[in-house]
Amino acid sequence: MNVTSFFSENIKAALKNDPPGEWMPNLPENIIRLSSGYPTPDLMPVDEMKDAVANLFEEEKDLPLHYLGSPKMDKLREQIQQRLLERGIDVSDKELLVTSGACQAIDLIARILIDEETVVMTESPTYMEALEIFKNYTQHFMTIPLDQDGIQTDVLEDMLAERKRKKLTLPRFLYTIPTFQNPTGTTLSQERREHLLKLASIYNFLILEDDAYGELSFHSSPRPLKAMDKENRVLHVGSLSKVVSPGMRVGWVACDPEFINALFWFKKDLDHSFSQASMASFLEKVDYQNRLSVLRETYRVKCDVLLSALQQYLPKSVSWYVPDGGYFVWVKISGVDTGELLEKALDEGVSYIPGKFFFLEKQEGSEYLRLSFSYEGEMEIREGIKKLGKVVKSFM
Repeated sequence: MNVTSFFSENIKAALKNDPPGEWMPNLPENIIRLSSGYPTPDLMPVDEMKDAVANLFEEEKDLPLHYLGSPKMDKLREQIQQRLLERGIDVSDKELLVTSGACQAIDLIARILIDEETVVMTESPTYMEALEIFKNYTQHFMTIPLDQDGIQTDVLEDMLAERKRKKLTLPRFLYTIPTFQNPTGTTLSQERREHLLKLASIYNFLILEDDAYGELSFHSSPRPLKAMDKENRVLHVGSLSKVVSPGMRVGWVACDPEFINALFWFKKDLDHSFSQASMASFLEKVDYQNRLSVLRETYRVKCDVLLSALQQYLPKSVSWYVPDGGYFVWVKISGVDTGELLEKALDEGVSYIPGKFFFLEKQEGSEYLRLSFSYEGEMEIREGIKKLGKVVKSFM
């Protein structure tokens, strides 16, 4: 039997792409994981979550285990709305959809907005899993370069004007991580935020704002694009993965009610009702602001350790952006293929993600790599950069 003959044509096309997760290196034991964009293990709320689940069962007995789920699911919506309001985003019940993580939210948005001819814009580089999702639906992309102030909106304006002049199909939406971007750690300046929203209005496109790291500032967080959005063009995606737990799979979309209705149509009842109820029970008891303060300070210190080690152990020709929050530092090693370098780094005992996986055209990322300071401890970070410096110097 020819199994693939039963697939739809769009699925056949999608399966020609690289498989999901190709970017993740196979890690030997005892490796220093500067590749892992995971929360710091020491601050995972194990005991608090255990108490939250116990309280949930004490209050609601069997309800969280049923199809219909727990009344706490509605409480979670209210808690998310409050978090958004504190960041300047005021959304009603009809403007919010809770999802199973941010990736489900991005995939649902792709399902309702993208067809085979749709042009999608992304930053370059950008989050590799978002690229994997979009490539399942279309092969038409515009990529806009970044610098230390985020996506270069002047370049974007020129590209849009050129497409309009040539009567080419204009893009339907831009996917952007404007705050503490993955992989570069950069943050879109206020001036460019305003310019981007103006361009969206002029050229009639939507903005998919991925705000996964937005609360993890070292100093102060800029206003989300959604908080500045006067035309309802921004679909704001958020998550509790980076500030509470990725395994709980709690994310959301905040946007126009008509978009929410369409997203709900395809999401159906694919909720993780037990996870959502447990998260609501957790958020009822935890001092969220204090948790954020601890996370921010922890990651700020770890980032400083990594930056100091880069300065000490890497050759002077190596450069990087200095982030104001998030998890990542983006490094450029001119003249070195970081994909080839990785094998030697793994042998030395340290891992990272080669830059090629964050670009639509992989060769554009050959000289870059992403380092994460979120997962490992301070001593391991310093030792990992020391090992990386040794490998880089031998390779150059």
